[in-house]
Amino acid sequence: MTTARDIMTPGAAFIRADETVLRAAQKMTELGVGALPICGTHNRVMGMLTDRDIVVKVLGASKDPATVRAGDLAQDEPVTIGADDDAAEIIRTMTSHQVRRLPVIVGHDLVGVVALADVAHALDDPQVAELLRALSTD
Repeated sequence: MTTARDIMTPGAAFIRADETVLRAAQKMTELGVGALPICGTHNRVMGMLTDRDIVVKVLGASKDPATVRAGDLAQDEPVTIGADDDAAEIIRTMTSHQVRRLPVIVGHDLVGVVALADVAHALDDPQVAELLRALSTD
């Protein structure tokens, strides 16, 4: 059984909720990524911040990225996956929540991120094709 732990990118970088969106954008640029988990106190995952969130919710709304905090863009209920959850659960979660990246947690601690590309590379399964179709319609 393939689990999230097997296919995740371990030790994922994150942005603290009290850091600015400008710092998040700088960190994304430095790391060459398009999203970062947002972590609050005790590294508890609050959600994912994407480059699209920055463009639409901050720049497009004429807000100052140097004053908006990453935590201000966190979702009400973060979508995560447990490290020991299997591939079928990853696919169900991504599909039902229409997300391309899932923070992987053990308890409440962030241990990695599973991206759509990770799933596609790790699994040779007809469900992967269905997941790609479901999430590739923007």
